[in-house]
Amino acid sequence: MLDDVARFNRDRWEDLARARVRSPQPWVDLDAASARVRVDPEGMLGDVAGFDVLCLAGGGGQQSAAFALLGARVTVLDFSSIQLGRDRDTAARYGVTVRTLEGDMRDLSALAAGAFDLVWHAHAVNFVPDPRPVFDEVARVLRPGGLYRLEWTNPFVHGLWDVEWAEQGYPLRHRYVDGGEVPFADPTWNVTRPDGSRQRVRGPREWRHGLGTVVNGLIARGLEIRGLWEAISDAADPEPGTWAHCETIAPPWLTLWAERRRPGA
Repeated sequence: MLDDVARFNRDRWEDLARARVRSPQPWVDLDAASARVRVDPEGMLGDVAGFDVLCLAGGGGQQSAAFALLGARVTVLDFSSIQLGRDRDTAARYGVTVRTLEGDMRDLSALAAGAFDLVWHAHAVNFVPDPRPVFDEVARVLRPGGLYRLEWTNPFVHGLWDVEWAEQGYPLRHRYVDGGEVPFADPTWNVTRPDGSRQRVRGPREWRHGLGTVVNGLIARGLEIRGLWEAISDAADPEPGTWAHCETIAPPWLTLWAERRRPGA
């Protein structure tokens, strides 16, 4: 059962998917080599053939297809039926199989404890007010020694965008409140109408999740941090006011890998 927050954000993602904005588009150009680069740019995985993989809040025909091409048994959980349909369509395109489940990332009761070797969490945890119920569920469904990959918005610059460039830099406007809602309009959620005009698609609600909340939350649930990465552009001389330039100053996302501790470890 979805609560009001999940229902609101589900409806927004359904609208974004229908509008075919950039982020929810399927990956239709994969082979085994490019699939591995897409799902493991940090180089934390070995052979995943035979792995049980949960793509958490990962609908859209992206990571699910990549892992299936690499020989994993893939389950995708998402609250958007449109996005899950794209997972099934993309899997059929590649001749692979994925299992799709419609639901909230905070409630994985449809999945058995210790069912997965890997939980690959798409950039989604900022769409719930509190990440800790998600971590409870991830810890429950992971096998001992299983891995969790989490990407979330860098809490130190959440709400900052390239279009706000001023001569002095990029302004930080929102108070740093852990768990606080961050109001802003993602400039990528615009689509072009047939007449050439631009249409704004309303986006989901988002919340800031501090580094301490995430790291300490995982440690408290028996997960050991294996690594932390920042999304920093390697552009040599980007134009101020562009996304590449903004990334050189304010890394927009953090990626963390953690491992479920084995008994007695």
